[in-house]
This record gives sequence, C-alpha cells and structure tokens, in this order.
Amino acid sequence: MSNVFSRSTETMTRSSRATRQPEAKTQNPVPNKPNDSAGSKPASNVTSGEAAKPGKARQPSTQPKGQPTQAVKHFVLDTNILLHNPSAIFVFQENHVIIPFAVISELDKMKRKEDDLGRNARECIRHLDRLRALGHLIDGVNWGLLGPQTRSASSVGKNGETGTIRVDVTDHPRPAAIHDDSPDNRIIASALALHTQGFRTVFVSKDLAARIKADSLGLKTEDFENQKVDADRLYTGYLNADVDGSLIDELYKDRLLEIGRLSDALAAEDELGNSYTRTMLSNQFVVLRNREDENHTGLGRRLGDTDHVIPVTGPRKPVFGIMARNVQQTMALDLLMDDEIRMVTLLGSAGTGKTLLAIAAGMAKVFSEERYDKLLVARPIMPMGRDIGYLPGDKDEKLGAWMQPIFDNLSYLLSTRGATMHQAAESHSSEQRIQKLMADGKLVLEPLTYIRGRSIPHQFMIVDEAQNLTPHEVKTIASRVGEGTKLVLTGDIGQIDNPYLDQSSNGLSYAAEKMKGVSLFGHVVLAKSERSELASLAASRL
Repeated sequence: MSNVFSRSTETMTRSSRATRQPEAKTQNPVPNKPNDSAGSKPASNVTSGEAAKPGKARQPSTQPKGQPTQAVKHFVLDTNILLHNPSAIFVFQENHVIIPFAVISELDKMKRKEDDLGRNARECIRHLDRLRALGHLIDGVNWGLLGPQTRSASSVGKNGETGTIRVDVTDHPRPAAIHDDSPDNRIIASALALHTQGFRTVFVSKDLAARIKADSLGLKTEDFENQKVDADRLYTGYLNADVDGSLIDELYKDRLLEIGRLSDALAAEDELGNSYTRTMLSNQFVVLRNREDENHTGLGRRLGDTDHVIPVTGPRKPVFGIMARNVQQTMALDLLMDDEIRMVTLLGSAGTGKTLLAIAAGMAKVFSEERYDKLLVARPIMPMGRDIGYLPGDKDEKLGAWMQPIFDNLSYLLSTRGATMHQAAESHSSEQRIQKLMADGKLVLEPLTYIRGRSIPHQFMIVDEAQNLTPHEVKTIASRVGEGTKLVLTGDIGQIDNPYLDQSSNGLSYAAEKMKGVSLFGHVVLAKSERSELASLAASRL
C-alpha cells in the first residue's frame, strides 16, 4: 500500500507542477525542454489526471471546448501508416501523435517478416524504444528531445516546436457500428474517444475502408501524403504554345531564342478564369505551332538555368539503329544524348518506347562514343500477380527470368536491324554478343537488391520499372550515383505491381515532381504507343 500511495503522490505532484509550468516557462524558457505553449500542456491534460491504479489504465481527462490549446491537433495513426513510413510519427510538427495499443500489437506481429514491411515495423519499434528512454509513452513524450537527427524542415513547427507522441492503452467503448473486436475498430475507437472529448482529432490511415468507417462516425480522416504528388497534374516535361511563324523561323535560324519572346504565347487561364503566365523550367520543352499554318511547327528546349530556348531537331543519324517516331520520343532522345543532363525520367504507357530508347542511348554512349565505362541496367524484383516461388540456379540464372524484357530489347538492338558492333551480323547471334558484352564487363544486368552501399562512377545507369520503387528507394539509388554517371529512370505509373504504391506515391512520380526545375534533370511523358497497332489499341481501350 505504501508503494501505491507513493506513486500516487508522485503522480499528483507531477500533475500540479504541469499546471503551474506554462506561467513559469513564459517568463524563463528552459532550453532543450518541451515547449508547453506548443504542445506539452494539451498532452498532460489528455493523459494525466488520476494516479495509476493496479489493473486500471490511466484515463484521459476531458477538457472544455474553447481553450487556447484547441489549436493543437491530435493525429491518431493507423498501423499501415507506420508500415509505409516508420518516420511518419515525426512529421506532424507541434501537434500530438497518438498510437493506439492495437497498433503496437500489429507491429509486433509484422516485425518477424523478412520483407520491407517487417523492416519498417522493426524500425518503428526502435523509434518508440528510443522515445521510451525519454519518458513514459502513456503520458506523451516530446520527440524533439531525440535530437537534430529526427528534425527536418517539414516536421518542425514555425518556432522550432516539436510535438508529443503518446501510446493509448485504454480500451475505449465502441458504438454499435464498430462493436466487433478487431484491431481496426479499436484504433478507430481511440480516435473517436478523443473526438468525443472535444479535441481536434484526425484519423490518419492508408486503408480506404477504415477511413470510410471513421468518416461515417463523424471523424475527420486523412491519408498520409508526406511523400505524395498529384498524379492528375504530374509534370509532363513540355508545353504547347501558339506563336507567329516568324518566331519558329528565328529559333532555327539563330539557334537561340530568348524566353521573354514567348511570354505572350505562354499566357493561360486557370479553372477560375484568372490569367497567368506559364513558367518554363530548366530543360523543359516547348512545342511551337504556327497560328496560321498548323503544319508549320517547331520544338525547343530551355537550356539549363539560362533564359534561352535552343532548337531541338533530334539525332540526324539513328541512335544504335533507333529513330524517333514522334515528338515525345524526339524529346526523350535529346535528353538521353545530352551529357550535361545527369538524371532523366521517362514515363509512358506500354509500348511508348521508354526502355528501348534508354537502352539504345546507353549502348550508343558506351559502345560507340565510349563516353561511359559500362552500361548498367537494373530492375526491381517485383512480380506481376502471384509469385511462382524460388528459382533454381545461381544468381545469374535466377536473374534471367527478371531480366528477360531487357534481353528482348538488347537482342533487338543487336540484331541485323541495329548496329553491328564492328562485327559481321551473320557471325554471331544476338545472344552470343550479349554474353560477350557481359563477359567483357561492358554490360551489367543486376537487381537493385545489392545497390545499397555502392558507388557507381562513370556509368550509364538505367533503372527500368521504376514505378514499383518507393520514394525512399529512388533516393537510395540516386545517392549511389558517382562522378560522371548518368541515371535514367523509366516506368509506367499505370502498371504498378507493388501493392503499397499508387500513381501518386511511387518513387518515379515523386522523383519527376521533386526534381523538376533542376538544371541536371530532364523529364518527358511519352504519350503514343509505337510497339504495334494492337498494343496501341490495348493501351488506350483496355
């Protein structure tokens, strides 16, 4: 009894100190302490109150509406948020993050998996363990005390405040709609309890069904969009402009045109009818069309960070046997063959020529021009549909099935229709020449599994099917690029096999949107399928 009484007394003492603390902190702020004006005071009101008693969890106390602390939000996180991004608990600035106990249980089950989900679950648990060393998670811990390594420009409040993280262990009563005892319902009940008490509560989940259930109960719901882009307004890499025919002639005659000359042609209106001028970003293309003659057109590209547009005509000779068949392919080849552009992203549906153009440019740069030491082609190991299981053989034999699309493109380029590689086309088959290039170290095909920790200098690197990569994985790949290396990412955001990614959250869309405007970066969305008539129809109708 004495131990219980001492704990109760200590808890009430902490509670009384917390009540007086905001006034004292206003006069004498203490460095490296939680900022009560930003978020610590609401946390103590929610979690502290009665002393802990055996067999009974500490209950959050209610707070009348209209208090100044109501500006602070309480974000209740679903398990899938932490499995998607373990660092999500640190991006809600000075607001409070509540993790229901059911989430901890689900993380514990997932931690044994040997895939990305298991890794993310283990990482999130480690984050919580570090927070546990700073205080009681049931009371709320200020994550800013972990140090600068957890901070970023987007995760800290306006005045440098950081929020609190709390684990909710209370088994809240559930309404009839979510009466079934399931982890999802217990998580929603935790958010509903805060909402009922008058707190500004937001339920954050990537599960659409869970958000619908929460919304039907009157809760505000959100998806986690820290690393999302607007897929409907994704950067295309080019603009269309109607100009006088004299400007087109001037562009190709002088080989240079000031962007200011296109200001009238770049004028546009938004959805509300407001006028504005479209901005040309670095290495962005502009398709010029004569107002009086639709057959009189031109193509230009802003030269890096300069204020000039240069004409784009495309390669006059085939690039390893490949010629551009439409204007978007001309743009793509222009970016691929420009050594000053170090990173290129190519988006497009099936059959638009993304992979073929990238490999053709890489082979031309490595084998013909000898601009780079080797051609490195990589793909994520992500099956379409159900996996067939373990594959027999060594690493190269296992990789053969995954790299077959790359072999198809290489075989086509090395056939008699492509370059002869200074050899008689009839003397060696395409497969034999591919094997020789791989044996000589000029051509490397490998998965992305082993890329972490590597440094890749002086190589033409192609990552195919990049739409199946997360933003973090794309960042990891780009950070491996060494001096003199060119990185090309290709993919179709309409064909994503990763069940945890969509058109807005995949790494390819994220890279294209975040890197736009950088002088070392170029991007094009290929629109027209050129594989065959049937492939074009399938891409547009199915």
